[in-house]
Amino acid sequence: MGTRGQRYRYVGPAELKEFVRAGGVGRSIRSAADFGEWVSALTRDELAEPFTFVVDGGGVLRLAPRRSEHVVCAGGREVLSAGEMSFREESGRWVVEEVSNQSTGYCPDINSWRAVAKALDRIGIHRPPGFTHPVTFRRCHSCRELNIVREEDFVCVFCGEDLPREWNVGQPG
Repeated sequence: MGTRGQRYRYVGPAELKEFVRAGGVGRSIRSAADFGEWVSALTRDELAEPFTFVVDGGGVLRLAPRRSEHVVCAGGREVLSAGEMSFREESGRWVVEEVSNQSTGYCPDINSWRAVAKALDRIGIHRPPGFTHPVTFRRCHSCRELNIVREEDFVCVFCGEDLPREWNVGQPG
């Protein structure tokens, strides 16, 4: 863990890395002006759906259309967080309506919220106090399958073994 928080490497299907382009497809949002320019180019229909997001290794929020793969949005690089985010305009300013860490490509821990909060605060977008839809990812030590923990039931849905309480998805082997 560095000073910016844990970095998450891509752990999803290898074939999706074929779509990665240098620099990624995600739009970097470094300021309120960047966000304003980006959001003004969107249609009402586009705004009605959540967006794919990553917080890159430099702490910058990157946004892409929802059906974009996180690894493509991030240009194949490690991220500080990843998931889906939706926005709405409220009293003349933009706010995050919903945000999750749902990314089966990076499987970020719920603790990655700190990086999301910092990125949103930097650009002046009002945000909730945490993920509105947190997802708990764990890898089974026995069968190595990726699991989404539901209702605090830390049991592998594939083999029935207990899952670790601590995030372990990016650990080797």
